[in-house]
Amino acid sequence: MKRIGNLYNKICDFQNLHLAFHKVAKGRRYDPEVLKFKINLEENLIDLQNDLLNKTYVPAPYRTFTLYEPKERIIYVSAIRDRVVHHAVMNIIEPIWDKLFIYDSYACRRDKGTHAGVKKTVTFLRRALQEWGRVYCLKCDVSKFFPSINHHIMLSIIGKKIKCQKTLWLFEQIIFANSTNKDDPNSKNMPIGNLISQWAANLYLNELDYFMKHKLKMKYYIRYMDDFLVLHNSSGYLHSVKKSISDFLTNKLKLSLNPKSDIFPIKRGIDFLGYRIWHNNILIRKSSLIRATKRFRKYSKLYRKGKITREKIQASVASWLGHCKHANSINNVLKTCLNHLKS
Repeated sequence: MKRIGNLYNKICDFQNLHLAFHKVAKGRRYDPEVLKFKINLEENLIDLQNDLLNKTYVPAPYRTFTLYEPKERIIYVSAIRDRVVHHAVMNIIEPIWDKLFIYDSYACRRDKGTHAGVKKTVTFLRRALQEWGRVYCLKCDVSKFFPSINHHIMLSIIGKKIKCQKTLWLFEQIIFANSTNKDDPNSKNMPIGNLISQWAANLYLNELDYFMKHKLKMKYYIRYMDDFLVLHNSSGYLHSVKKSISDFLTNKLKLSLNPKSDIFPIKRGIDFLGYRIWHNNILIRKSSLIRATKRFRKYSKLYRKGKITREKIQASVASWLGHCKHANSINNVLKTCLNHLKS
């Protein structure tokens, strides 16, 4: 694999930092932290540029909060100065990494995403049914994925494609920012919510993608971050594939499969990317409908008490309907929205 150098000056370029700030500020123009940084924007960007060029840049500690739906997760929030750095890095690195990914890796990337992943899953189901008639699915995810990503393995994977030592130094500052001991070979945990974490995590499992496509020769394989599936006409063969995946994750990436990873006939539908998917039908996941119902009931009560604006409710509804329009259950979804947003 050809390694690329001479990247650091491009990352530190003032115009690149300026573009990075505007990406951070997009949709957050009234955010107090954004407004404060913008007051002396040129001076703040020059100070940041000098810290990067002199290699005196040190990320600030993360702020954290916990989300409980759909499952409990700790979200890490970087200081705005660090978010500018993350975007500046990815402005330069994204096109390099994107070329490494297999076609059917759908997280983070332009023109991909969940809806494209669902569409391709339907295409794979139809092709597999036409080819084999009887089809089974191996549906997997990684147990505690982001908290389990090993920092040293992550850096070694990044170093396979990037030889610019200053850029690797910057990645090291960011990746080990929440590490208690960077000399510990088991240092781990990529913070959820960090732009570079999202892309680096995708790159981390790109190693699995290459194993699946080039070693195991899986024809019908698709991945979105740590959720992935394989289709085959033999359930017995998929059991051996599952064992191979588990061994690879454990030995090469220090990860483990979720014990709930399962093999089943596709006639029962595949729960993937927020939908229940068949070759001829797509439905909203039942748990998503339940959460939406609870959320809209809560919004209705808050609105009557004057604790939430109509605009925020409209934005939430628009986002929900955007998700639902890709399924064949839009009438039920509209009823859910209307029943719980009466004001």
